[in-house]
Amino acid sequence: MAAGYPYTQAIPTRWHDNDVYGHVNNVDYYAFFDTVINTYLIREGGLDIAAGPAIGVCAESHCAYRAALTFPETVTAGLRVAELRTRAVRYEIGLFAEATPDVPAAEGWFVHVFVDRATRTPVPIPAPIRAALARLA
Repeated sequence: MAAGYPYTQAIPTRWHDNDVYGHVNNVDYYAFFDTVINTYLIREGGLDIAAGPAIGVCAESHCAYRAALTFPETVTAGLRVAELRTRAVRYEIGLFAEATPDVPAAEGWFVHVFVDRATRTPVPIPAPIRAALARLA
């Protein structure tokens, strides 16, 4: 399951994630991306989302939808780092359904640029976060 992704996280779908067509709406796939990335940054990199001096903001994102996800399944999100720069990181994410754990239902990428919380100017990725990200590269 989620081969090639050094970090995985189970994310339960919710009733309201389904749209009128009976599957998880496309915008929720991006919420899953955000969830796995930020959970990792908080738990493994010590990101302080409330008061830390640096925060990551999304500069780019992309998702290729391969199969439908539906409530009430639990999605497995896989995370890896494709590129680690001084001030930015490009993640790759795979979302896997319970019924097909070896085939991604969606694959995407997400670029975070780290900025000063107050000024919103780019800053180097803080050392503890950089070390955590390096483990996913």
